[in-house]
Amino acid sequence: MPETPSANELQRRHVTVAVGDARLVGDLTVPRDARGTVVFAHGSGSGRFSPRNQYVAAELVRGGLATLLLDLLTTDEEAVDLRTGHLRFDIGLLAERVIGAIDWAASDDLVGALPVGCFGASTGAAAALVAAAERPRSVAAVVSRGGRPDLAGEALRRVTVPTLLIVGGRDVEVIRLNRQAQALLGGPSQLEIVAGATHLFEQPGALEQVATLAREWFVRHLSGVDV
Repeated sequence: MPETPSANELQRRHVTVAVGDARLVGDLTVPRDARGTVVFAHGSGSGRFSPRNQYVAAELVRGGLATLLLDLLTTDEEAVDLRTGHLRFDIGLLAERVIGAIDWAASDDLVGALPVGCFGASTGAAAALVAAAERPRSVAAVVSRGGRPDLAGEALRRVTVPTLLIVGGRDVEVIRLNRQAQALLGGPSQLEIVAGATHLFEQPGALEQVATLAREWFVRHLSGVDV
C-alpha cells in the first residue's frame, strides 16, 4: 500500500473550467512527481463532493496520480435536474463537459504534460467513454465504477484505450449491461466483479476494492508501472 502524501507534498487548487457557456467548478489535487491525471465523471445526481468518489480520488493520489473532481452540472442545472432527473442521463451534455475538462487539463501549467485517465461512475461512465472515443490521443485509460457504459452507444467501438469495468456482484442487471458493452469496446478491457457488493459498494471493504483496482489500473496504464 503506498504511503499517504503529506500536506506539503500536495498541491491543491480550486479551479473553474469553461465549457461553452457553462462555468464548471472543481478541485485539482496534484502529488509531488505525479504520474498522470485522472478526470472524474460523476453521474446520477452526484458531484465532486461524492464521498465514494472522494475516497477513490484520495487512493489515486496515494498512488502518485493527480485528480480533477469536477461538477459536470452548473448550480442552476443541478436545481433543474433535482426536479426532473433528466440532465444526469444527458450523455451528450456530460461527455461534452468531460471533454472540456480533459482539454483544460492538457493546457494547465501544473498537469498539462501528464497522461490523462478518466474515472466514471454511473451515467458518468458513459460520458467518460464517449470522451475517450472523442479524444483518443489525450485519454490513456478509463475506469468505470458501477457504471452504465452501455449508454455510450456507438462510441464504444471507438474506445481503443484500456478500460476497466468494476461492478458489484449483487448488481445483476448492471453486470449484464457491462458485459454487453464490453463486447463492443474497440480496445482491451477487463470486467471486475466485487463479490457481495451492491450498486453503491456500501458493503464493508467493497469500496476499498474498487479504489485498489482503479489505482492499479491507472498506475499501470498511465505510467507503465506494474503494481
